[in-house]
Amino acid sequence: MWHQNGTFVKEFILLGFTSNPILQRLLLVLCLVMSLATVFGNSLIIFLVWVDSRLHTAMYFFIGNLSLLDIFFTLITIPQMLVHLALGTKTISFNRCMAQLNLTLSCGMTECFFLALMAYDRYVAISNPLRYPTIMRMQLCVQMAAACWVGGFFNAATLTVITINFPFCGPNRINHFFCEEPAVLHLACMDTYVVEVLIFALSVIVLILPFTFILVSYIQIVKVVLRMRSAEGRQRAFSTCATHLTVVTLFYSTISFTYLQPRSDRAADQEKKASVFYALVSPMLNPVIYSLRNKDVKGALAKVMGKAS
Repeated sequence: MWHQNGTFVKEFILLGFTSNPILQRLLLVLCLVMSLATVFGNSLIIFLVWVDSRLHTAMYFFIGNLSLLDIFFTLITIPQMLVHLALGTKTISFNRCMAQLNLTLSCGMTECFFLALMAYDRYVAISNPLRYPTIMRMQLCVQMAAACWVGGFFNAATLTVITINFPFCGPNRINHFFCEEPAVLHLACMDTYVVEVLIFALSVIVLILPFTFILVSYIQIVKVVLRMRSAEGRQRAFSTCATHLTVVTLFYSTISFTYLQPRSDRAADQEKKASVFYALVSPMLNPVIYSLRNKDVKGALAKVMGKAS
């Protein structure tokens, strides 16, 4: 940690959403319910993928990883926010803030890679259905998943190391409900132009390149589907992609708002509201989207419930 004139920031104050006690209690209940639903729903998805042999395929393996990321992100950000809402204290130590920043960046970047990988999986399943088990064999899936995790955590560690080495000498009030990179960087006591350029460059790599890969994959999928003679086959192919497209839309439409806008056009309050969607809403909706639109998951759940009864 840098220090300037013998003073340095030992802790930050997370302003959160409101200082109104009534609204804080309402937010506490709402966020608690949403976070519990997120952890339960995503844990259920992971459990079903683990116990049901019919779900031991590449697609569900990646869905399980995505659910694990949603659980991690929720546990990293929400419990502290709940404590702040319940107790009224809003402080977080410098080291805990940097750790939270690193872990949230890691989860977000890793999820971008997994969404791109899932688009490729759908392309292989639709364009080469007979060779799909051979191409997307589990050993290869594990290797690709490991590359996603390592790539996400490595890029996040790079940004975190740079952020830690900036001087933070005050003010220490973060206009957010968790330590997110742009909000924290705004408090640095020196020009952050270089690191902002680096953040934008990494955002292009981590957000735009995977999104471009997703877009190209779906263009190829549409070409394959349009060549199908059976209307039922086309409908079935599009339905298998609908869940993934929904998750991609929810994720990218909110996270891009925070990391791909120039600083001059950035409104902290709007960023904070956008963060709610990829910190709370999207992780909660992901298992609902997969379970309600996927008959295999519903079948696995019915099988487990049948054994339990």
